[in-house]
Amino acid sequence: MVFETLWGNTEQLAREIAEGIGVESTEVMDAVSAPAALEPDVGFLVVGGPTHAFSMSSQRTRESAKQQGAVNIPIRGIREWLASLSSPGRDIAVATFDTRITSPRLPGSAAKKAMKRLVARGFRPVARPETFGVHGYSGPLADGELERARRWGEQLGADMAPR
Repeated sequence: MVFETLWGNTEQLAREIAEGIGVESTEVMDAVSAPAALEPDVGFLVVGGPTHAFSMSSQRTRESAKQQGAVNIPIRGIREWLASLSSPGRDIAVATFDTRITSPRLPGSAAKKAMKRLVARGFRPVARPETFGVHGYSGPLADGELERARRWGEQLGADMAPR
């Protein structure tokens, strides 16, 4: 699982989703640490990040978040990581998620944009992009979202389990 977080909310969700998936070998890493080529044993990838300006964050929107008080600004987010990611050359399932403020409800989705880029690179979608709500730009997560993330992870794990 690869995530980007500015305030910590998306990381919390990524870790909860991974717990729900339940596979011991599920590795959770930020986009800065993620390699440009996936290991040969990766058969399922989950990517998550915040929705900024109707899409995945960019250097400009991360700078704006810094001006609003975010202190953990990554030097590379999922947008840049996806641009560097090599095509898998094999069948790899993928799911995406994002965080978005609950009010006002704004259009756009980092998860949908990430999924579009992953599919263009040859990944196979196994779930619709999922959105989790946060209160305001910095959070906290909306009530019940951690539990919903765990359930989504459990569903992904069940769907990906060998039959």
